[in-house]
Amino acid sequence: MQSSLKFAHLFAERNTVELKRETFGRFITKTNAPAENITWHQATVPSTVKQSALQQVAVTLWLTGLSAAGKSSIACALDNLLTRRGYHSAVLDGDNLRHHLNSDLGFSATDRRENIRRTAEVAHLFNEAGMIAITALISPHKADREMARAIIGEQRFLEVYVRASVSKCEERDPKGLYVKARQGKIPEFTGISAPYEEPQAPALEINTENTTIEGAAEQLFNFLVGQAYLK
Repeated sequence: MQSSLKFAHLFAERNTVELKRETFGRFITKTNAPAENITWHQATVPSTVKQSALQQVAVTLWLTGLSAAGKSSIACALDNLLTRRGYHSAVLDGDNLRHHLNSDLGFSATDRRENIRRTAEVAHLFNEAGMIAITALISPHKADREMARAIIGEQRFLEVYVRASVSKCEERDPKGLYVKARQGKIPEFTGISAPYEEPQAPALEINTENTTIEGAAEQLFNFLVGQAYLK
């Protein structure tokens, strides 16, 4: 417990991740249960066995980008493509999670970070079950994405930058959020009144200003095949 709390404190100070974790990362400063009352129960069936049965390598595709860049649409299109071709995946959409698991969270920096932490933990669980997880979250801060990487694991985390300019996203604005942000009705809106820290070295970058949703899904699928995540 103390070592976990110490790491969380160091993470908050450095705003980065320097420790490679081989177990679930919690990244929280306070827990409700004493450590001495918690025992890790080892799984009977290893993740490697499940992956072999599913004919795939468990991985998390972390789709990050501005609101209206196309993250959710691409995630669902890829999920559909994988399913039709016999693979097993699950989409973790930021808005959907805020309707249920993360419904108690707001949009402060602290709550955004917790939103990402919980999502990463769920993605890790899907990966442990041998599945491919596809997340769709703005996740604007590099430090928070690195936290997700540490929780999920370096070998299972693929950062995918879904790129589109603010002007293009504002032109699309399917949810009317940019209009509200311009009117001052949504404070700290990423791309308008709050910053977005672009990935510097993503595993893959998809520019949705010059590709279709279906084309982006095919690009991701081919990338997974090329990197031997799909058998």
